[in-house]
Amino acid sequence: MSDLVRKNYPQLGDVKAPYVHSVKHGDTLYISGLTAFGTPAQHQGIAEQADAIFSQIREIIRAEGTDFSSLIKVTIFITSFGEIDALRKVLYRNYGDHLPASSLVEVSRLFSPDLSIEIEAIFGL
Repeated sequence: MSDLVRKNYPQLGDVKAPYVHSVKHGDTLYISGLTAFGTPAQHQGIAEQADAIFSQIREIIRAEGTDFSSLIKVTIFITSFGEIDALRKVLYRNYGDHLPASSLVEVSRLFSPDLSIEIEAIFGL
């Protein structure tokens, strides 16, 4: 699989676990699950954390020369459906007219108790 490109983005900070921020395979970009860990939003609500994650996603797709019009699918992990309306507003604001296929999964917790949401995404290039 010589056409795999595994990449970290310095502007997102160091990765301290066995993964990379993204993997490009052919004309598809797979973005690892991102959280608000290490950002000011880490201790805030789900909407603020989602905004911080979408900022990271924008950094990655900008670096790869694409935008949200090429978003194919997102998988979102949340720790509670209690703030789902606030999350939906953030999603609509970020997707605009480019609604992706999507999965939304409630989990008992993420790797840090401060985190409420993790988002992974797939983009076409």
